[in-house]
Amino acid sequence: MPPTDAPLSAAIFEDYAILSLEELSRLCAVEAQRIIELVEEGILDILEAGSVEWRFSGACVRRARLALRLQRDLEVNLAGVALALDLMDDIEQLRRELRRRRH
Repeated sequence: MPPTDAPLSAAIFEDYAILSLEELSRLCAVEAQRIIELVEEGILDILEAGSVEWRFSGACVRRARLALRLQRDLEVNLAGVALALDLMDDIEQLRRELRRRRH
């Protein structure tokens, strides 16, 4: 066990991660087909649209997990999930703008 006075270091996963379809599906504990459905509905974006193998940013982990949770817990269909996430993104953008204007 490291000493208690040792400095902690961490990195934000989303800042640097690039994930394959298989990695994203494993991190979300779902079949790859579920991730494909999220992409087809416009919920998740792939990084390089023209490449043979899909790549996702680390930020997709949080978004995919949230989408899957909405679908599972609230039984929202994929179109509803897409709408809910877009509205949540808009709210967050407005909050950032409000904080910026206050400072």
